[in-house]
Amino acid sequence: MATSFGHAGARTTPFVLATMDAVGGAAAQDAIALIGGQVTAHVALEEAAAALAALPDPAPVVVLDLEGAPDELAHDTVASVGTLAQAHAWRSVVAMSVAQIDFVIAALGDAVDDVQLLCAPDQADWIGALAVAAARGDGGSAVRSSDEERERFARLNAEVARIADMLARFGEREGGGGGRAEDRRTTFAPSPAAADITAGTVRDVLRARRLRDRFFGDGLFEDPAWDMLLDLFAARLEGARVSVSSLCIAAAVAPTTALRWIGKLTAARLLDRAPDPDDRRRAFVALTAEAEGAMHRYVAALADARLPLV
Repeated sequence: MATSFGHAGARTTPFVLATMDAVGGAAAQDAIALIGGQVTAHVALEEAAAALAALPDPAPVVVLDLEGAPDELAHDTVASVGTLAQAHAWRSVVAMSVAQIDFVIAALGDAVDDVQLLCAPDQADWIGALAVAAARGDGGSAVRSSDEERERFARLNAEVARIADMLARFGEREGGGGGRAEDRRTTFAPSPAAADITAGTVRDVLRARRLRDRFFGDGLFEDPAWDMLLDLFAARLEGARVSVSSLCIAAAVAPTTALRWIGKLTAARLLDRAPDPDDRRRAFVALTAEAEGAMHRYVAALADARLPLV
């Protein structure tokens, strides 16, 4: 039997929402309601860390919506809440603007991979992120009987199907589309000796890739992982540093999608993130030595086969 909690027997997920003021975050609240969650506390950003630290049994999903927040307040709140979330293994979601990307990444530091990041999110983005956070927290006793486990997975499968259908409807309504990025195991096979290549050559490839959109429209040739690797390869050849926000732009996809890909490439040991030693509110990203070597060997293999870099 369907219920206001999404499906029969579902446990309502508690959410703690922190916004610029106690009446903000309408999009987050709507999404929480749609997935059957409940906002059990709604606090101002400046009070978020103290409010979370005071919770007697903190097991909610923590949601920070940084819309309208001054840079310093947003940075300090994300840093303190991120530290708490990592220490207590809380599920957390941080929504930001494009202008806030660098200092959010810098503020989270090592905790960044434990947080779901949203950038200029629409309702579908909110629903997807909050549904994933809620599903990850379907807790209970660490030891379950087989019947309990089967029932739990049946409920989770039903919820995932419901959310997928909802996201598909939102995509149709907004004319959106997209694919799924599969997890892959990274391998670096040996290849011919390194060939000479300049940053200008790599930049020309990037310009050519963007030129396709002018003639065929946006969204048909999205390849954010390769676009980011090319951009970072060119920057390495130039001796330049690349901020996280700049890399998101180079990806030529929605910022939230770009942030997810940065996370995937980092997990695959292709990218390294590091804070700016001169500005704690900025973070840089670069190819790992392993990835840089692979790029050089790939270029050499293309040259050996008389194929262009595309």
